[in-house]
Amino acid sequence: MLIPGNRLTLLENGRRYFPALLAAIDAARHEVHLESYIFEPDETGQMVLDALVRAARRGVRVRLLLDGFGCRHFPPHAARRLRLQGVQLLFHRPELGLFRLRRHRLRRMHRKLALIDARIGFVGGINIIDDRRAGPGLAYDYAVQVEGPVVAEIWQAMRRLWWLVRWSRLRRRPRLGKGPQPSLEPVGDQAAEFLVRDNLRHRRDIEEAYLGAIRAARREIVLANAYFLPGRRFRHALVDAAGRGVRVVLVMQGYTDHRFYKLAARALYRYFLDRGVEIHEYQAGFLHAKVATVDDDWATVGSSNIDPFSLLLSREANLVVRDRRFTGELRASLQRALTSGTYRIHPMAWRRIPWYQRLASWLVYGGVRLATGLIGYARGVE
Repeated sequence: MLIPGNRLTLLENGRRYFPALLAAIDAARHEVHLESYIFEPDETGQMVLDALVRAARRGVRVRLLLDGFGCRHFPPHAARRLRLQGVQLLFHRPELGLFRLRRHRLRRMHRKLALIDARIGFVGGINIIDDRRAGPGLAYDYAVQVEGPVVAEIWQAMRRLWWLVRWSRLRRRPRLGKGPQPSLEPVGDQAAEFLVRDNLRHRRDIEEAYLGAIRAARREIVLANAYFLPGRRFRHALVDAAGRGVRVVLVMQGYTDHRFYKLAARALYRYFLDRGVEIHEYQAGFLHAKVATVDDDWATVGSSNIDPFSLLLSREANLVVRDRRFTGELRASLQRALTSGTYRIHPMAWRRIPWYQRLASWLVYGGVRLATGLIGYARGVE
C-alpha cells in the first residue's frame, strides 16, 4: 500500500550514498541498524566500520546484520573489534563449510538497508564495498534516503529479521529492548511503498509490483537490472507492453563479474529483440543496479534482481515510488547512462551470432531455471 507524506532522496552510486550514510550514522543519538549482503574491509568498508564503532562508543545501540555467504570472508579481527566496542553483530545463515550442501544455502539475505534512530532509512542495491571494484570505471548502482511515514515499514521489517536471526542462534525468545519509535507524521509530499520478499507472507510482492506496473504502462518502461533471468510471466508482460506500442528498454551488464550469468541472460536477447524490445549493455563499469521507471510516475529502487535467486529464494527489499519528480530524476539518470555508457544491441547483428553460442546460452539459462525448480526452492518453503 502506498504511503504518502515522505521525503525521498535518490542517491546515485557510492559517491553519494556513503557520505549520506556516514553522516546519518555520525548524527545518530539512539540506534543504528544496518543490513548488507556484502561488507568488504576496503577503504569504504573501513569508514563504515569506524562510524559504527564511534556510534557504539557514544552509547548508540548498533546492530549489524550480514549475510553468511556474501560476508563469509569478513575478517575475524574486524568482527572482534565491533563486538568489543559494543556493536551487536549477527550473520544470516552463516556458511559452515564449502562442501556441506544444504537446501537453505541459496536462501540468502540479499537486502541492503540502513535505519538511523527510526527516522532516516536507506533502501537500495549498494553493498558496503568501494565503487572502485575490479573492472573498468566505477560500479553503477542506486539507493534512496527515506524520511517520513514509510520508514515505519522499514523499521518493522528490520526488527523482525533481526529477531528471527537472534532466535535461530539462541533458540529462545530474544528481547529486542525498547528503542526509538518511527513517526507517522508527514515530512514531504511523495508517496512510496516498502516491499520485501521472503518465503512466508511476501513471497512474490516485489515481482507482482513490477508486473502490475508493466501491465499498466502506456508510454515507456526502462529497466536496469544486473542479473536478468526473467520467468515466463515477466517475459510475456514486457513483450505484451512492446506489442501495444510501449517503448521497452532493458539495460543489462556488459562487463560482468559472473560470466555464467551473462551467458544465460543473452539466451533471451533474440526473443526480446524480435518483439520490439530495446537491449543496451552497460560498458562504462560494473552494472549492479536494480531499478526501473514506468511512464512518468512509477519507479522502483532496491536489491532485487529479476532472476530466480532474487524472486524465489533470497530476502530482498525494494522501494516503490509513485511520484513524478522522483521518477523523472531516476529516468534522467538512466538516460545519461544510456547515452554515455551503453552499447545498443541491434536485432540484425544479433541474428548473425553463431548458432552454437545461442545454444550454449539457452542451455545455461534452462539449467538455472530447471535446477531452481527441481531442488524445491521455487516453492519457497522454509
